[in-house]
Amino acid sequence: MRLLVTGGCGFIGSNFIRFFLDKYTDASVINVDKLTYAGNLQNLSDLSESPRYHFIRGDIADASRMEEVIREGVDAIVNFAAESHVDRSIEDPSAFMKTNIFGTFVLLEAVRKSFAVPKIRFLHISTDEVYGSLGETGTFTEETSLAPNSPYSASKGAADMMVRSYYHTYGLSVLITRCSNNYGPYQFPEKLIPLMVSNAMEDQELPIYGDGMYIRDWIYVEDHCRALDRVLRQGRDGEVYNVGGGSERTNLYVAKSILDRLGKPHSLIRYVADRPGHDRRYAIDFSKIERELGWKPTVSFEEGIDRTIEWYQIHREWWTKIKTGEYLDYYKRMYQDRQNHR
Repeated sequence: MRLLVTGGCGFIGSNFIRFFLDKYTDASVINVDKLTYAGNLQNLSDLSESPRYHFIRGDIADASRMEEVIREGVDAIVNFAAESHVDRSIEDPSAFMKTNIFGTFVLLEAVRKSFAVPKIRFLHISTDEVYGSLGETGTFTEETSLAPNSPYSASKGAADMMVRSYYHTYGLSVLITRCSNNYGPYQFPEKLIPLMVSNAMEDQELPIYGDGMYIRDWIYVEDHCRALDRVLRQGRDGEVYNVGGGSERTNLYVAKSILDRLGKPHSLIRYVADRPGHDRRYAIDFSKIERELGWKPTVSFEEGIDRTIEWYQIHREWWTKIKTGEYLDYYKRMYQDRQNHR
């Protein structure tokens, strides 16, 4: 299989590329990434000399470039490319509209115009955030209505609808996955778990929004990669598959667990003013992918956190280089502003 991966230098994309090439020795991957702040070539530096891996710096919103890449011949596309951080979407939604909505449209149009026989499979990576927020009970199913509450989740929901329309209107071979919160190696340190781990390792404060009781379903990234491979190979055209870890935890529990494992005091936790439109709880019903494709998560939250902490301890140079300059200034300012407005 000749696979085109978009956004492959990001967290989940880079883990998936490595997983895919390790599993399928006859496969090759073309990775197109714009290399925005969260795209890091170092995430795949071990593959730079592999004849089965080819990197192209490019923007999925560049129609002529994407049409050129796809015309060269691919069997499937996995679209990870997205602006993905809620805080940044609140600060400036424009980049999210361009990449997440228009970029997805450009890719779909390039596939439609390719006239590939057999059809190119198009796997679109979405998020459980498109469903909005849950109360204390219940779970998101594939039939749950979309009710996004942030510019980020709204842009992903719009992209999902675009993908769906190209199946029903043009007959493209498309699939959509909506996954719960990922964690693991190579995650950019603006996200909760790597931020908590890296700050704790440096004896810095761990900023927690609001009361810390926001609940997320956590999945180790390797389990997500296995699910994506299963959907890509066996999923039914036009279908949505929810992917979850079965590990609901509050943000406060996550922070305390990390501090305990690193032998750090809970006094490092600092409560900051809440994020606007913060969804209270996410929980995923992944019974469809388990029933139809035989997938279920295999890494427990406790095992996954241990693996993740160990990776960040070993790869300290990787994340310390990132947590400098513009990134550090941006988040120091944001958290300070929110603390001042409590």
